[in-house]
Amino acid sequence: MTHNSVAVRSEIGQQELDKKMMMRCIRLSAVAGERGEFPFASIICEGDRVIAESTNEVARHADVTRHAELLAISEAQKKLGKKNLSNCSIYSNVEPCVMCSFPIRETRISRVIYAISSPLMGGFSKWNVLRDSELSNVMPEAFGMIPEVVGGLLQHEAEAVWRKWNPLIWTVIKHRGCFGDAVENDGQLVHMHAIPNRNSLLRRIFTFGMDRHSV
Repeated sequence: MTHNSVAVRSEIGQQELDKKMMMRCIRLSAVAGERGEFPFASIICEGDRVIAESTNEVARHADVTRHAELLAISEAQKKLGKKNLSNCSIYSNVEPCVMCSFPIRETRISRVIYAISSPLMGGFSKWNVLRDSELSNVMPEAFGMIPEVVGGLLQHEAEAVWRKWNPLIWTVIKHRGCFGDAVENDGQLVHMHAIPNRNSLLRRIFTFGMDRHSV
């Protein structure tokens, strides 16, 4: 078997795993709606192992910081006993907002997969925190590599949950442009590959102590 064929099989396997985890995330978003929350959900995985999953708990706790991604990140760090989540992927039914994107970068999560884009508030579509190279180049002690980003995975299935949850709110959200299509012009998923940090002497000095305490 050639190296290329192995790579193709590996990529197909990753795509199937991504679909499986996103469907789980979408089903979880429906549960959020049933609990009186907006249908946001997030899952953090290490390979095919689910480490943490959460829905929004903003309404339940009257706390705007309790976004699904932030709760999942916090739970994952506690379960793994470390803040470095570089071996993990995060799945969200809606693109992580800018508030959630900074902890994604700071915990060094290597892959970000979402279904519905958020051109008004998104940490990739609008503010580009997820793909900002300056963060990791200037502050390597705090921010990890530029993660791989996959957008638009099972978008229609994710949208169906929102539409069923509250057709009126969904219509208003779409009309205002809060949510959009996470696919490129040719109909393919948005897919931006990860970019490693520059391995400079300054970066090695800054990250040496941090890495020793985050493994």
